[in-house]
Amino acid sequence: MPEGHTIHRLARRHRRLLRGHRVEASSPQGRFAEGAALLDGARLTTTDAWGKHLFHVYDDQWLHVHLGLFGRYRDGRGQPPTPRGALRLRLVTRTPDSDTVWLDLRGPTACELLTEPEVRARIARLGPDPLRPDSDPDAFYDRVLRSRSPIGTLLMNQSVIAGVGNVYRSEVLYRAGLEPHRLGRELDATQIEGIWDDLRHLMNAGVKAGRIVTTEPVDRERPVGRARRVDAHYVYGRAGEPCRRCSAEVLAADLAARTVFWCPVCQP
Repeated sequence: MPEGHTIHRLARRHRRLLRGHRVEASSPQGRFAEGAALLDGARLTTTDAWGKHLFHVYDDQWLHVHLGLFGRYRDGRGQPPTPRGALRLRLVTRTPDSDTVWLDLRGPTACELLTEPEVRARIARLGPDPLRPDSDPDAFYDRVLRSRSPIGTLLMNQSVIAGVGNVYRSEVLYRAGLEPHRLGRELDATQIEGIWDDLRHLMNAGVKAGRIVTTEPVDRERPVGRARRVDAHYVYGRAGEPCRRCSAEVLAADLAARTVFWCPVCQP
């Protein structure tokens, strides 16, 4: 499932491609035909993102998309390709210089039109988003420090903190030296603030790079140049491999319906 950095990156890209232009909207698959008909001819005002939720604003209508496990966007310029398969939504616009831009959405968990009050209600159910400068982390701190749930579970709870997925969960806990099964109430305020600050740093870097890189150059097999995929993570996806810092075997277990990874030495 795409994590928050991907959704914020998409919001920026869609804003750059479509803002200020009227769109031709269609649902070749037919599952969003009524919504597409309402969007057809509307002008995109802006885009926004909160956690894993993406929003397009068209006058008084909000298009809400949650990609889920299988959703994906594709865009391009020129004549759009012939629609194939489960194409939920196609947006096409023509810029003043007659350049055609198209945007295709396939397989999302949610694709719906909402009113602004409905959007506000949806966001109110989410926790603060580390990628949003207007997010107040105090709600995150308070929820974690009062909780009997493991910190590895809390980080995956979108009502506690929005946008964090399995990769960031495993990696930020490694960088903080915290075992994922430790209860929230066992941590202190300094540790929780450190997690928030590190997530802001890592996720903003992910928005810019379009990929998740959490390792420091000194901990990579090749410390110079762009991080290779094999060097990108400390523990995520590395069960049974040696820890990059202490050489202990990386462990894995199911936690909050996903596999979490950690080092038993660096995260006691």
